[in-house]
Amino acid sequence: MIIANATGCSSIYGGSAPTCPYTVNDKGHGPAWANSLFEDNAEFGFGMNLAVSQRRNLLADYVRELSESVTGEAKEICENWLNNMNDAEGSKKASEALLKLVTSCKDCGCECDDLSKKIADMADLMVKKSMWIFGGDGWAYDIGYGGLDHVLAMDEDVNILVLDTEVYSNTGGQSSKATPTGAIAKFAAAGKRTKKKDLGLMAMSYGYVYVAKVCMGADPNQLLKAITEAEAYHGPSLIIAYAPCINHTIKAGMGKTQEEAKRAVEAGYWQLYRYNPDLAEQGKNPFTFDSKAPTASYRDFIMGEMRYANLEKQFPELAGPLFERAEAEAKDKFEYYTKLSKMD
Repeated sequence: MIIANATGCSSIYGGSAPTCPYTVNDKGHGPAWANSLFEDNAEFGFGMNLAVSQRRNLLADYVRELSESVTGEAKEICENWLNNMNDAEGSKKASEALLKLVTSCKDCGCECDDLSKKIADMADLMVKKSMWIFGGDGWAYDIGYGGLDHVLAMDEDVNILVLDTEVYSNTGGQSSKATPTGAIAKFAAAGKRTKKKDLGLMAMSYGYVYVAKVCMGADPNQLLKAITEAEAYHGPSLIIAYAPCINHTIKAGMGKTQEEAKRAVEAGYWQLYRYNPDLAEQGKNPFTFDSKAPTASYRDFIMGEMRYANLEKQFPELAGPLFERAEAEAKDKFEYYTKLSKMD
């Protein structure tokens, strides 16, 4: 796994000392992580992907050449790797056999000795890389949106994870295009007057981008499905995750963020879905709506956070109409997603 992380909250907890959220498995393998500027992280991650792709293509050329110069089991090993080089699990098994083959052959003095050495020297590229680009909504919806959109449009096998706090968190709580109607934020002190940008729907319009909206606190199984499907999809993927933030000023406290996230889904404030283009190729509806009809009060949910409750205290004449608008927008979105899920 290779991670490009936009400057923001996720880069602070992603690369701070003395703690680190990343680790290695029992084989000592773990993610490679790097931090980029706030405004160009999509391009930064895309560059990583291009570099790895070019080097792996060169490796494939070497393996192909070796395959043409050997016979029997050695040829089968080479062809098996070529057939599985872009499959996560398949490339792991195929790479073990290939590495064993070229390691035993590179000093044998045969005519394929030079090729074996070249392939062995590129052993770190044998297993397919999982390329991820991490960042917040300030980056994805606003400052870095041009780059993010460009990367999605390139149809490369990269995965993007957006941690949506609905506000510029790391820089002090300014309003972003992800901030919903009626929420208080810097530059929207009397409540934001425009509705939230639908980044997922915009990405879906390409038709070849995997898109999901997830919420760990509400449905961890749906989150895991989305991440697994995004990784398996051979194309661009976008996962938008609801991320409760200190700027939400949750009345229950930051120790209750997972419960708050669950309440957001139950109240219809945040919707869960998956859009998988692979299903369309099978003649199926690519859109799966994972949210059920709201079972809790929308108004009760938003009043549990001071970013909304303070609007009612400070500008009561504005709060009522804005909250009504926000709730109506959430209902419209739910109905629209429901229609998408029922399309043939």
